[in-house]
Amino acid sequence: MSEQKTASIESSGTLTMSGPLVGATEKTIRRRRTEAMQLILRAVCMATCVVSLSLMITAEQNSSVSIYGFRLPVHSKWSFSPSYEFIVGVSVAVAAHSLLQLLIGTSRFLRTSSVIPSRNHAWVLFAGDQAFAYALMSAGSAASGVTNLNRTGIRHTPLPNLCKPLHKFCDHVAISIAFTFISCFLLATSAVHDVIWLTQH
Repeated sequence: MSEQKTASIESSGTLTMSGPLVGATEKTIRRRRTEAMQLILRAVCMATCVVSLSLMITAEQNSSVSIYGFRLPVHSKWSFSPSYEFIVGVSVAVAAHSLLQLLIGTSRFLRTSSVIPSRNHAWVLFAGDQAFAYALMSAGSAASGVTNLNRTGIRHTPLPNLCKPLHKFCDHVAISIAFTFISCFLLATSAVHDVIWLTQH
């Protein structure tokens, strides 16, 4: 029997397939699963950015605080802090980046084409994912410092814990920051997928 045959009948009568055709089919299935995972990562990343953005831009509250026995009105809004504005800007950029790549990738996936058509495209994706991941990490870290200061106040000064009277505002901001870090993790995972693709092609 020739080694190039792609079908053989075992002693039990079962027909088994082997050869280059079967290997190519399995490789195609693995590639499609990997590409589907990449598209899912893009979709989830876009969703977490939208959630983070929505929570941040709705973070606003009016209340009052007591300083030396005097009740003073306070008003807090996300736009009062450059760190919170940074999160909003980066979240918008990452959501747009993820949506664009999701649309391009889904279109190619449905046409059964490779989601990443070339090494140049993969390098662009890798660079973009890396840059946006670092931007999200920077924005989340800066906003975390401001939020922590709001919760603890400043020692040896009459500035109180602002999150007690402004608990709704602080809760919105804290959850938004958490979703920012989740988006950062998802982008970092996408960057790893880009590296794996580059090493295999």
